[in-house]
Amino acid sequence: MNGLALHDLRVEIAAGERRLVPVDGVSLAIGPRECVALLGESGCGKSLTALALMRLLPEGLAITGGEANLNGTDLFALPERAMQRVRGGRLAMIFQEPMLSLNPVLTIAQQIAEALLVHRSLKGAVAEAEVRRLLLAVGLPVDLAASYPFQLSGGQRQRALIATMLAGEPQLLIADEPTTALDVTVQAQILRLLKQLQVEQGMSLLLITHDLDVARDMADRVAIMYAGEVVEWAAREVLYDQPFHPYTQKLFSVLPSTRRRGERLDHIPGNVPPLGTAFPGCRFQERCAQAWDRCRHEIPALYELRPGHRVRCHLAVEARPGLPRPDLPRSSEVEPPSDQPALLQVQDLAVHFPIRKGLFRRTVGAVKAVDGVSFEIRAGETLALVGESGCGKSTLARGILRLIEPTAGCVRLAGTEIGRLDGEALRRKRAEMQIVFQDPFASLNPRMRVGEVLAEGMQALRPELGRSERKALVVRLLEQVGLDASAALRYPHAFSGGQRQRIAIARALAVEPQLLICDEPTSALDVSVQAQILNLLKDLQREHGLAYLFISHNLSVVAYLAHRVAVMYRGRIVEEGDAPSILGQPLHPYTRLLLASAPGQGLPQTAVFSEKSAQLGCPFAPRCGDARPICAERDPPLGAWQGRRVACHLYG
Repeated sequence: MNGLALHDLRVEIAAGERRLVPVDGVSLAIGPRECVALLGESGCGKSLTALALMRLLPEGLAITGGEANLNGTDLFALPERAMQRVRGGRLAMIFQEPMLSLNPVLTIAQQIAEALLVHRSLKGAVAEAEVRRLLLAVGLPVDLAASYPFQLSGGQRQRALIATMLAGEPQLLIADEPTTALDVTVQAQILRLLKQLQVEQGMSLLLITHDLDVARDMADRVAIMYAGEVVEWAAREVLYDQPFHPYTQKLFSVLPSTRRRGERLDHIPGNVPPLGTAFPGCRFQERCAQAWDRCRHEIPALYELRPGHRVRCHLAVEARPGLPRPDLPRSSEVEPPSDQPALLQVQDLAVHFPIRKGLFRRTVGAVKAVDGVSFEIRAGETLALVGESGCGKSTLARGILRLIEPTAGCVRLAGTEIGRLDGEALRRKRAEMQIVFQDPFASLNPRMRVGEVLAEGMQALRPELGRSERKALVVRLLEQVGLDASAALRYPHAFSGGQRQRIAIARALAVEPQLLICDEPTSALDVSVQAQILNLLKDLQREHGLAYLFISHNLSVVAYLAHRVAVMYRGRIVEEGDAPSILGQPLHPYTRLLLASAPGQGLPQTAVFSEKSAQLGCPFAPRCGDARPICAERDPPLGAWQGRRVACHLYG
């Protein structure tokens, strides 16, 4: 067939006398101009499948079975020298982090020209013309051809990498989590670009992702992968409307949304089985609420439910419901009392970074990372802060905590002005405000046991506690975040990503804070682990009355968790109000752009994308489809409008 036909791929790892099988019998078919999405949790074997197709497996791993036919060529039968001509040419791959894929010492033009020379024998003026054509095809200005990767934004780097991959005129393009680290607006650009190029150039596209909404927007067919196997395979409409495998159903049930605000999210108990696990029966049976004896002792075949819809589950041939799944307990939404005074008050906060030039490093200007931000948060309330990367969200969080000294403005916590405190007084006040970072592994000391990590903050900020009291509190904190007391004796590297994030939350709670700043705490987690963390945050808020400043670019998470939303652009808040109003009826054009770009809404057709900002007037004007002449002249203030605050000339 034209396109890719992958049959019974098997990848093994030699571990002494044992043979571990991270990819076991994977079969896929992708036609020309077709996109197949490969979904599943981390550790399921998705990326190894892609690397096997590229014949780029790490040392120690080997393809021990299967065929991969790309338009009549068996990729696994080619000698390495012939495969080198195919790789990067007829078969190309876009990796998750473009900065690691692009050569830092070559310009973008040089890297594209290198691919043109190797795979199409183009050079000189012909190659230069093709470089320009490819840059325009991926939406990059031609004047960026002479730029190095570090001079480009994340979205520009991903576009440059796509242009480099397209230089070989690929028949199959593999995209491995190509938008995970990107903002929703840039993500929408990249996904729409891939879809357009796929249709125009007749490419087959294999999209590897853990984001079900991205797959809904992009895929024609979807394969669900678990523990090295494809467990369900169907057309996108069929799979999203009628998921059959218990694992697929669980993946859909854990997604946060507005309609689930008042209930606990479902989650998948346990973890993906580690390599080396023996499977006498179904690989998912230990985590499956519908498993019975047959699942534990007989390996299920890949059954065909209907034409084009296959599933690896005994329920496909034996009408047995198993144990009914218990209803999730509903937890009524706890709204903070409206008459309660603000716990955190931020007024006209600014954080400017000086620009220095010349021999004597004189200050010639400033980067206004945060420029006059004001808001309040009450006890027991969650304010979500959303916006693109570089808009100042994390800088604002650090300015509030005085991890970065503010340039101007005032921050009050429980009536005390943070900026007036120094030394011991500031240290004691910091016990009332803590932060949970995006990457828990980077924020936990790898040389300290978990118990020592939790006790360290108590020793510094709660000196009244004795050794036995600290030890008892460590155990209580671990149990509170859903970990066993034995975790105190282990090091951070021994835990999964979700477990490390729980440890980071426990460390923050160890000093009994009133305010918790969560900076993208779930962005690197699988959807099931994300659901557990969101449930935990809601439980802790209900039990302790914690206030959250929740920084995120995931609007589904914001819709589920937040009471109020503040939208930030170029260091300023442009819209702020209660979550249902902001997410349901956005006023500011930038808020509308963010919501239209969110995955699961369909790829936007007419959104205005630009990285320019106005020097005068409204900073969003160059990107705004509703801009008026006044927008280029005056910067609109943040004023009240219909129960919320909005900075836009369209409203008063």
